[in-house]
Amino acid sequence: MITLTESAKAKIEEICKNNNAYAVTLNLVGGGCAGFQYDWGIAELKEDLDDDEELFDAGEGKLAVNIVSLAYMAGSEVNYVNDIMGSMFEINNPNAKSACGCGTSVTF
Repeated sequence: MITLTESAKAKIEEICKNNNAYAVTLNLVGGGCAGFQYDWGIAELKEDLDDDEELFDAGEGKLAVNIVSLAYMAGSEVNYVNDIMGSMFEINNPNAKSACGCGTSVTF
């Protein structure tokens, strides 16, 4: 299970509306300076998603995470921040042993 903050839901909904998309996708892929990195994307249609992707509601948008990534991200909170340093999604993943300073690369 992944929890979305209200600001994350609002941003996912905005991205879906602005891109005429069904969902924002979030998955873990090998790479980055810590071993794995979060990979964000957009699925324009529901049919663009694989059968193994879990959907999380964000108003008129959705967050889609594949089942393999979900195993590493269980219990995570996705937040969207907009501050003086910039705007970005932040993932608080209790399963990560360490993370890179950029916030997109993690070790398990």
